[in-house]
Amino acid sequence: MGLLDGKVALITGGSRGQGRAHAVTCAREGAHVVIVDVTKPTTEVDYALATDEDHHETVRQVEALGRRCVSVDADVRDQASLDGAVTLAVQEFGRIDILIANAGIWTKAPFWEMSEQQWHQLVDVNLTGIWKSAKAVAPHMIERRSGSIVVISSNNAIEPLIDSAHYNASKSGALGLMKSIALELAPYGVRCNAICPGFIKTPMTSHQRAWDMFAGRPGGTEADMAPAGRSYTALRNTEALDPSEIASTALYLNSHLANKVTGVVIPVDGGHLLLPATNSRPVVE
Repeated sequence: MGLLDGKVALITGGSRGQGRAHAVTCAREGAHVVIVDVTKPTTEVDYALATDEDHHETVRQVEALGRRCVSVDADVRDQASLDGAVTLAVQEFGRIDILIANAGIWTKAPFWEMSEQQWHQLVDVNLTGIWKSAKAVAPHMIERRSGSIVVISSNNAIEPLIDSAHYNASKSGALGLMKSIALELAPYGVRCNAICPGFIKTPMTSHQRAWDMFAGRPGGTEADMAPAGRSYTALRNTEALDPSEIASTALYLNSHLANKVTGVVIPVDGGHLLLPATNSRPVVE
C-alpha cells in the first residue's frame, strides 16, 4: 500500500522540475494526479518555460506507475483557469485531497533597477498564485472536511538572496500566507504547511545567469553547480539537491503520518541554515 492510496493531488507548475518530482512521487504512492502549468511565454525569465512535451512526459511517467494523470494548461495568475482546473479534477476523479502549490519563477536585478513589470510578474506568480490556487481548492476541501495543502517556499524566505528582492519578498510572503490558510482552514479539518527548499537542481537553476551566480563570475557553466552546492550545504557529500528530496517531504506532509501537523515550515536544504553567514560583497575603502 502507498501512503497516498486513493487520493487525488493537484500540482501547480507540475510539468517539470520540482513539479514533476511531486507528480511522480504522488503517483508512486497511489495518488491520481492533476498537473497545472503554463506553456505560453507569459513571463520574462532567464530560462525556458514548460513545453507541451514537458506536459506529455510528466503524464507518461505518472501513467507508467499505473495512476491517471490529467494535464491542464493554466496560469496560476488566472483565477478562472484555476477554478476550471479544480472543476475538471472533481469531474474526473470526484475529489481533490491534496494541493501542492509549487509554481514559481525567478529573475535577478538590484531592487532599485527592477521594473514594476518585473516585480509584479514574479510576485503575481510566486505569491498571488499560491493564494489563488488555495482559493480554488478551499471550497471543495471545506465541504469534504478534509484536505492537505503544501506551499513551496524557499530558504530565501529566511535568508535573502542578493539582487532578488521580489523573490525574497514573495517567498517570505508565502510563509505568512501559509499560516493564515492553516489557521482559517483548521476548523474544517484541512491542513496547510510549507517547505523551504535550498539549492535544488531544476530548470530554474540551470541556465547561464544562474551558473554565473554559482561561479561568482561571468562565464559560469553547469560544472560550477557542484562546488557551489558543496559550499552551500552542511551534510557530507551533498551538492545541489534532487527535486525528489522536496517531493519526499511533501509526501510526508500530505500523508496520514502528518495528520496532526499544520502551520509548520520545513527547510530541506542539506543543513544550509546551520552554516555561518559571510559577507559576499565586502567593501574596502
